[in-house]
Amino acid sequence: MSLKRFLKQNKKVRENTTYPATKSLVDEEGKPLLWTIRALTTKENDEIREDCMIEIPVKGKPNVYRNRLNTSKYIAKMVSACVVEPNLYDKELQDSYGVMTPEDLLKEMVDSPSEYQDFATFVQEYCGFDTTIEEKVEEAKN
Repeated sequence: MSLKRFLKQNKKVRENTTYPATKSLVDEEGKPLLWTIRALTTKENDEIREDCMIEIPVKGKPNVYRNRLNTSKYIAKMVSACVVEPNLYDKELQDSYGVMTPEDLLKEMVDSPSEYQDFATFVQEYCGFDTTIEEKVEEAKN
């Protein structure tokens, strides 16, 4: 097997996609606006995951902690990082909703719990997660 096949220039580039994240933001014809979504890189995902880890004290063992993923925070950060358009980092857009972070803006713009869940699921699947984080948490509980 030739090493040349593994060179970066031979790697497929994942194209952005679109998704109608909410029915509450529509165009002139009343159709939901399409949001542009990109896939995360492994490095970006690792950084987000690390940022969302919290230490939980182990019962009965003083000064002993275990790491736990703050799932809600992780999903909000992951989805926000994948949104290309609208630019959730835009100060004017954040100011119009009275928020200061991309994650808070996302939750204000997609304020229907079912739409937010559907959008988060779409983004996770687009990033290559076969099962969503919520599904893994539920599976671990059972």
